[in-house]
Amino acid sequence: MSPNINYWHKPDKKCSICPRLTLFRRDNDLRYADWHNGPVESFGSLDARLLVIGLAPGLKGANRTGRPFTGDYAGELLYPTMIKFGFANGNYAAAADDSLKLNDARITNAVRCVPPNNKPIAQEISSCAKFLKLEINKMQKLFIFLCLGHISHKATLSALGLKISKYKFNHGAIHHLEDGRILVNSYHCSRLNTNTGRLSTKMFESIFIDIQNLLKKN
Repeated sequence: MSPNINYWHKPDKKCSICPRLTLFRRDNDLRYADWHNGPVESFGSLDARLLVIGLAPGLKGANRTGRPFTGDYAGELLYPTMIKFGFANGNYAAAADDSLKLNDARITNAVRCVPPNNKPIAQEISSCAKFLKLEINKMQKLFIFLCLGHISHKATLSALGLKISKYKFNHGAIHHLEDGRILVNSYHCSRLNTNTGRLSTKMFESIFIDIQNLLKKN
């Protein structure tokens, strides 16, 4: 294990495992000295039955605020939806110190540091997979994985040691895994996907209706 890793589930604040992300973080430290500018810790309890896995922190979102999906457009769709379906309560104010709390849910990212142009490379996804795997292993009540986007889908299957070819990504797909847990697919709730009509609010909400129903059966 790298000397930069001080915790069981997350990289150190100054993690240097990924050279490209390290350089980008250092540039952001100079440009935005009062921002978080580091690996973003997961949000929510380890006792949750639902784990939402995104792609990576956004430059002006989680990289600024220090909380997943907080401060960018994706959070404006994700958090109100989670509140509507009972997976969160409080007020989402796009800040890490707002009153928002998660219920039976936890949120993380496949890559913990912001990548240039919001696009992590394969090596970075692979390097960060150890943290996702350790986190999953600590979540003893975890039953449903909600993977937002294809990269999240592949990263999660890889962390679980499952063949990616066996589980095809498709919006709304519900995959029953070998260990009895369930992996659900959704297009990422990014501005690009909503602006192009690839993902609508109704489509996204239908994912959480499915998750509610699945959890009732568990």
